[in-house]
Amino acid sequence: MQKAKEIMSVKVITVTPETSVTDLARLLASHNIGGAPVVDASGSLLGVVTENDLIDQTKKIHIPTVIAILDSLIFLERPNKMEKDIRKFAGSTVADIYTKNPLTVDEETPLDELATIMAEKNVHTLPVMRGEQLVGVIGKGDIIKTLIS
Repeated sequence: MQKAKEIMSVKVITVTPETSVTDLARLLASHNIGGAPVVDASGSLLGVVTENDLIDQTKKIHIPTVIAILDSLIFLERPNKMEKDIRKFAGSTVADIYTKNPLTVDEETPLDELATIMAEKNVHTLPVMRGEQLVGVIGKGDIIKTLIS
C-alpha cells in the first residue's frame, strides 16, 4: 500500500496569515489547487486555508433561531457559529478565514488512512509532517491520481 511520502506534493505552496484573500484566490486558481498550508515567518505550520474558506465569504449568513420565554431569549443553535461566520464573511486576509490546528499526517501514513481521514473529516488538504516540519501536502487530487495509476 502506498504511503503519504509517495503521493504527496513536495513543492508546497504556502501562504501566511497576512496574505490577502484576493491574493489567496489568485494563488489557488493559478496553481489549480484546493488549499494551502498557512505558515508563520519561520515556516511553522499554523493551519490550512481552502477554497471552501473562500466560498464561505460569499454564502448567506444564517441568523440563529431564538425563542422568547418569559423575557428570556433561548438560542436553538450556537450563537458563536454566527459570530465565526460573520468574521469569515468580513475577512480580508488569510488570518480571518483559515482553519487553525489542522489535521496532519506523517510521511508513513498509508493511502487507505489518508482517504478515510479526508472522507470522514471532510478535509480536502492534508499537510504532511516530519516531526514539526512541513514536508509535503496531499490534496484530493493526489488521492484520485493515485487511484487511477
